[in-house]
Amino acid sequence: MRRQCSPGKFFQRGMIGLAFTVPMLASAMFTPEAEFVPGELIIKLKTGIDAKTFFSNKNLGIISNEKIKLSYGDLYLVKVPSDKNLVMIRNIFESNPEVAYAEPNFVYRAINGNDMILNTMTEDPRFGELWGLKNTGANAPGGARGIEGADVDAVKAWEVTKGSKAVKVAVIDTGIDYNHPDLADNMWVNEAELNGEEGVDDDENGYVDDIRGWDFSFNDNDSIDGHSHGTHCAGTIGGVHDNGEGVAGVMADVTLVPVKFLSDGGSGSTAGAVKAIDYATSLDVDVMSNSWGGGGFSEALKDSIVRAKEAGIVFVAAAGNSSSDNDQRPHYPSNYDVENVVSVAAHTAQDVLASFSCYGKTTVHIAAPGHKILSTVKNGGYAAYSGTSMATPHVSGAIGLLIAKEGRLEHAALRERLLATSDPIRSYRRKTISGGRLNAYNLVTNTRPDRNEPDPSKWEAVSLDEAFESAHPYENKKTLTKTVTVEGAKYMRAKVVRYDLERGYDFLRVRNKSRAEVDKFSGRGTEYKTEFVEGDTMIIEFSSDASVNSWGFLIEEVEVIR
Repeated sequence: MRRQCSPGKFFQRGMIGLAFTVPMLASAMFTPEAEFVPGELIIKLKTGIDAKTFFSNKNLGIISNEKIKLSYGDLYLVKVPSDKNLVMIRNIFESNPEVAYAEPNFVYRAINGNDMILNTMTEDPRFGELWGLKNTGANAPGGARGIEGADVDAVKAWEVTKGSKAVKVAVIDTGIDYNHPDLADNMWVNEAELNGEEGVDDDENGYVDDIRGWDFSFNDNDSIDGHSHGTHCAGTIGGVHDNGEGVAGVMADVTLVPVKFLSDGGSGSTAGAVKAIDYATSLDVDVMSNSWGGGGFSEALKDSIVRAKEAGIVFVAAAGNSSSDNDQRPHYPSNYDVENVVSVAAHTAQDVLASFSCYGKTTVHIAAPGHKILSTVKNGGYAAYSGTSMATPHVSGAIGLLIAKEGRLEHAALRERLLATSDPIRSYRRKTISGGRLNAYNLVTNTRPDRNEPDPSKWEAVSLDEAFESAHPYENKKTLTKTVTVEGAKYMRAKVVRYDLERGYDFLRVRNKSRAEVDKFSGRGTEYKTEFVEGDTMIIEFSSDASVNSWGFLIEEVEVIR
């Protein structure tokens, strides 16, 4: 039976007699909640340092060290006594002049939403249930009414291209059920190993008999999915079309490469992730689809993504399912500021951000269908899952369609095109960089919708005759309203100098002249520029509940475009 390491917390109250604060070091930032494998560190030595000599020093207190098998550089998985304070041990290594960086072996998990609706296997095609590909308004899950056209516009995109077997998409996840009838014809096979000698590394890539990819969670050549998460993602990318089976993928023709580092329990580590990404890079895949996350900032993981970037590979990553703002609370790997990273939020059939989805005006690029998405699962089955995990493969598949049509693009050009061709939707405007949802047809044809947005260079400040502010602290059960009119204004927004409100209970709202809400926020912030309203009038409202009051808010000016 395959065993998996039990995760710990990087801030472990259970450590004997120890209490400490977590230092924020530039080389390996993390949060107290970041999970890690107890007693394990990943260490990179500086250039020219002899590893054998370094690790022979008994004063380091190392139990063992293992070189992480990579096609580049030297990383080491180091084990130290698990009853010791890992933060202190890590800091000792970080201060060593021979060490480039030392960081915990973080734990990553498959990203699913809270609801999984299992369906039995059926011989009937179920394309009509795939609202993410074609939203009719009547095919939303659970009988709810959807918004017609709130999909990736896949059917129209297929009039241009259905993909190509020459495009390789690596699903870095829990593996893939490569025998699934809706996936088998699109699966990658390593022909050199298939036709070679058993037990021999015929293609000399360092992996023996990797006919169906590699399993880095158990270090063998069987990438079969014992969980279902990776298979579900694969079906959305490349479920075979017109074969009489259950679903269809964004791409009819693609080569799906299974790269497994998440166990059958759905978890993996930094050590496994960097090996998986390095392996996919060595296969020269076009796209890596990554529906997983966790841990803290990892130099080792970022380095592996940078190598993929340098090889021309797009790294699509789920934004996370904690309903939080990734601008304020980073989520990895989607938050790495690397040019090939595309971060994906999830939207519903009703064309709003899914309640579980993370978001970020400056860190999450685009929204895609991610709520109750039907796709393939292990053992030839089908299921509807929710999560940014389900949104990510929609984007991976759409990028695959573009590559099939035009070949690889420079990363900056591809990201700009992906964002500019998205459908601009107001509900995503302050939640994603693009302010829109994925449109595969627009992407492959480079069709750029009119975004009807103000020119950011034309905003001018207008001081209020009297500052609009609460008492400090404000009163409970208080409502304040201010209507601001600026003659000749085409667009208006408020600039909030400071706000400190009970999060989730006390709010500032911005409405247009018709009193439609365009922005609502709570918590804390400074120099916050609200969503804009069209026209010369805006209404600003403050409301507090019956308990817990904070400092309040201060607004001294608005900004307008005339």
